[in-house]
Amino acid sequence: MKKRNEITPLQPISTPATEETHDHGSIRDIEEVEIVRLSDEELEALHEKGRADAKRRMRVRTVAERFWVTLGVILALAVAVFALMPIVLTILDSFMSTDEIKTNYSAVYNSLSSASAETKTYLSSTPKLKMIPDFVSFSQYKTLLFLSPTYLLKFWNSVALVVPIVLGQIMIGCLASYSFSRYRRKRREVLFFSYVILMLMPFQVTLVPNYLIAKNLGIYNTWWAIILPGVFSTFSIFLLSKYMRQIPSSYIEAAKLDGANEWNIFTKISLPMCKSAIYAMAILLFIDYWNMVEQPLILLEDAGKQPLSVFLSQINASEVGVAFAASFIFMVPPLLIFLYGEQYLVEGISRSGIK
Repeated sequence: MKKRNEITPLQPISTPATEETHDHGSIRDIEEVEIVRLSDEELEALHEKGRADAKRRMRVRTVAERFWVTLGVILALAVAVFALMPIVLTILDSFMSTDEIKTNYSAVYNSLSSASAETKTYLSSTPKLKMIPDFVSFSQYKTLLFLSPTYLLKFWNSVALVVPIVLGQIMIGCLASYSFSRYRRKRREVLFFSYVILMLMPFQVTLVPNYLIAKNLGIYNTWWAIILPGVFSTFSIFLLSKYMRQIPSSYIEAAKLDGANEWNIFTKISLPMCKSAIYAMAILLFIDYWNMVEQPLILLEDAGKQPLSVFLSQINASEVGVAFAASFIFMVPPLLIFLYGEQYLVEGISRSGIK
């Protein structure tokens, strides 16, 4: 008998030379491997060949990347030129006299519906798109800003309509978005889905109901008929709700442990973290309502209460120089706001998940 602590030596297991293992092939193949020792010169030549192959592959990859980058830059420049051409032409043409503008764009004016039956034709010739005026003229700016008070009146009408809409929609949007993001219940999800459905509808669909409601409330032909529907628009709620839902719940739980109430959480945590989204929303709202035309035409009968966007479409063809000058000044506030808040606009839209 063997003792309990005695170790029995393992017996070697003989494996046929032709038997294959699962991982390393046959034993005969392993035994027949021959180790080749290279000299220093051969090792250097082998390394040099590998480096040459790597450089060749890198060169091909670099050429391909440069080609696609160059093609992308060319396409981006072409799109930018086509997008900026109307703005550049408007700015440069605003310094031309009315006679020079009509001379350059005579082919266009002869094809308009306002032309007489004798002179109305199709574009029989190519319009002259002159980038530099022959004579720089400021008479249209003098007429627009000093001799005619209508433009400044319409300008301040636009400011009086757009600023309350933007501020009111920011206030309503922040409060409603905080409610949707903090209290997720079945009824609130249904309400939020209805908000999304209303946002997807074009405003032309709700224009007639707004007209009927304004008539019944007695605010027709007043600024309230435009301000109130704009303040309670659903776009800001959708944008800020997507943004506030990304706020980590650990921040809110830590604030509650410190004794903060809902108002403190809203003002000290949610609003500061949504700063970029609020800036982006303000820029988009300002540009949208600054260019509105249909709402004032339907809801404001008094021409003295209509904004500048309506006035631009009513300038006569005989005052085309004034029209270009008015269009240029009309573009200045949105451009300044966009350039000032471009960083916030990009960050707010990208983090809110809007495509």
